[in-house]
Amino acid sequence: MNAPQAAILREPESAISTSLPASAEDAARAEHYALLARLFFAAPDAPLLAALVAAGDVFGVGDSPSPLAHSPLAHSPFVPSPFGVAWAELADAARRTDARSVHDEYEALFHGIGRPEVMLYGSFYLAGFLMEEPLADLRDDLAGLGLARRGGVTETEDHVAALAEVMRHLVVSGADAAGLARQRAFFTRHLQPWYARLADAVAAAPQASFYARVGALARAFFDVESEAFAMD
Repeated sequence: MNAPQAAILREPESAISTSLPASAEDAARAEHYALLARLFFAAPDAPLLAALVAAGDVFGVGDSPSPLAHSPLAHSPFVPSPFGVAWAELADAARRTDARSVHDEYEALFHGIGRPEVMLYGSFYLAGFLMEEPLADLRDDLAGLGLARRGGVTETEDHVAALAEVMRHLVVSGADAAGLARQRAFFTRHLQPWYARLADAVAAAPQASFYARVGALARAFFDVESEAFAMD
C-alpha cells in the first residue's frame, strides 16, 4: 500500500537527490514505517481505513511469502505469524470502524484532558518523564543525520511517529552497508528499548479498540526489524 506520510520531521533538501534505488523489500519496509508513523500521528481518515482493509488481503496471513523476504534485514523467507496475524486483525478492525469512531478513540487515548491515557513519547518510557535526557540524545543524533523538527509542530522528536519517519528516511536514503549501519544504530538506540512497552500500554488501555491492533502491528513489525538487525 502507498502509505501517506506523517509530517513531524523536516528532511534535508538533498535527501531525494542522494537516495539510492531501494529494493522492493526495502520499499516495503519503508512503507510500513510510513504507515505506522501516519497512524500514530493522527487518526486515519476513511480512505486510509479502506486501504488498510485492502492491505489485509496481502499481508494478513500467517505464513505467506514476506514482502521483506530478500531484504538484507530479513531473517526468514516467510512472514512470521505474529506479523500476519497483526495485519489480519488490523484489517478487520478497520473494516468494523469508521473515521469518526477511530478519531474519537485516538483523541481519548493520546490526547484527552490532562495526562493522556497512553504516552507516545520515548522519553516517558526511557526516563519516566517527558523532555528528559533521551530526547536530548535523540536531537544530537538527528542533527548528525541532517534531520530536524518542522516549524509549527508541537510533537517532540521522540514521538513514535517521528521515530518511524526517521527510519523510513534511513531506509530509502541508503541501501548500502553504511546506510544499513545507520538504520541499525538509530533503531537500536531510539526505538528498540521501548516500543514493546508502548504496545503493552495501548493493549491495556480500556478505550483501545482499533489502536490496540495498531499497537500489535507495530510490535510485530518492530520485532522483525529487531531480530534482523541482531542477526546481521
